[in-house]
Amino acid sequence: MFENGIPLPLLLVITAVIAYFCGCFNGSVIVSKYILRDDVRNHGSGNAGLTNFYRTFGGLLTFVVILCDVLKAVAAILIAKHLFFTGYTIFISAASTEARWNTFAEYWAALFCLLGHMFPCMFKFRGGKGILSGGTIVWMIDWRVGLVVWLGFLLLFLLTKYVSLGSVWAGASFPFISWYCYPDPMIVALAFVIGALVVWKHRGNISRLIHGNENKFSIHRKKE
Repeated sequence: MFENGIPLPLLLVITAVIAYFCGCFNGSVIVSKYILRDDVRNHGSGNAGLTNFYRTFGGLLTFVVILCDVLKAVAAILIAKHLFFTGYTIFISAASTEARWNTFAEYWAALFCLLGHMFPCMFKFRGGKGILSGGTIVWMIDWRVGLVVWLGFLLLFLLTKYVSLGSVWAGASFPFISWYCYPDPMIVALAFVIGALVVWKHRGNISRLIHGNENKFSIHRKKE
């Protein structure tokens, strides 16, 4: 039992549920469906992510989408860290163990926040691909993780103009840099699940990249 009377399994469930519903707060769907009255999932790739929103609508509301997806990721991680911090018992309060559980809480919340973003229950489980929220989370976990993921993403994007190629790098590199920074079996397992989810969500993009018909990013949005 933890000091606040919550057993670890229940703490994991509570954290997962909160992080999932934070993730469900999909900025692209909310802005397009309830402000613009035109669901972004009915356009372009059908994806409820930042890139499809920008290509479809453009404009200043793009920054609202960014803000929503960044803040929900921040909220999910901070709440998870708080819940785990207040749940420590005396016998796991050593500094090294506390740091381990703090990191585990971040990865645990990251997984369920991204699941909420990708499969939001209130939006018929049709969400985004988790890049913006995931890109926020990596910086909150560790600057080294953020550096590897973002530098690779930006380099590939700038060289090729393919957002999807940089995104696949982000998903594929995340578990390996996590493994390097935190060689803990539980954390590494979560990192591989998260990375696999991101890559899997880009399976259509990977196929188009292979066949040479993937769309390149342009600052000029497409006209329908």
